[in-house]
Amino acid sequence: MEIASSKADGVLTIQFNRPDKKNAFTAAMYQAMTDALHEAERDASVRAILFMGNAEAFTAGNDLEDFLNDPPSSPEAPVFRFMHAVTQASKPLVAAVAGNAVGIGTTLLMHCELVYAAENAKFALPFAKLGVCPEFASSFLLPQLAGYQRAAEALMLGETFGAEEAYDMGLVNRVLPVEELPAFALAQAGKLAALPPTSIHVTKQLMKAGQKAAVASQMAEEIRHFAAMLFAPAAKEAVTAFLEKRKPDFRNLPQE
Repeated sequence: MEIASSKADGVLTIQFNRPDKKNAFTAAMYQAMTDALHEAERDASVRAILFMGNAEAFTAGNDLEDFLNDPPSSPEAPVFRFMHAVTQASKPLVAAVAGNAVGIGTTLLMHCELVYAAENAKFALPFAKLGVCPEFASSFLLPQLAGYQRAAEALMLGETFGAEEAYDMGLVNRVLPVEELPAFALAQAGKLAALPPTSIHVTKQLMKAGQKAAVASQMAEEIRHFAAMLFAPAAKEAVTAFLEKRKPDFRNLPQE
């Protein structure tokens, strides 16, 4: 099972379980996670939700082959339905990040209440390098977290950065040794689950209220651009270069 869900002591753990592909997400995995989040909303016994991968990888982002076979060209695509399920979740979200967190593996964290990273965590937002634009309202949320220049560096250059830099940017709460991460993150989620659910729900609602409309608007705008850019020359060149194991050449592409 590529998405393994388990429930204990009020915490729903959604574990990415595709280690041979560095937990890269397929459309089916997005659907499974969306279903799990919707079920958690209906289940009063679930009071907190924990996302985690394994010691080597949180997620490598989208599975390229699956992505190319069924590109997310409409707002009803599984990846976008997952994003909406996350932004509409009323229960607190916690993430435990070890290894690579690429693309949506990093943008997901901006919607979590608590994020803990292992010392080996590596974050990357390579959207511009792939000829597309940011997603999951990251073009709005990351400048708020990290400041405009640091966000621009991460979103435009798309270079990998480590756990300590993610901590300095405000993206993660704490950096831990790899072997301590799962138990610590689960314990923190357990603390949330043990508190009065109405207090946690209302606190989250109040904290998110000021940015709710802006996040929804930015996501819609990102999806509109993303869907169009997927079929533009820059993205085609980026994908072709990746498959041919060479550096992409964008020098002769027109600026649209």
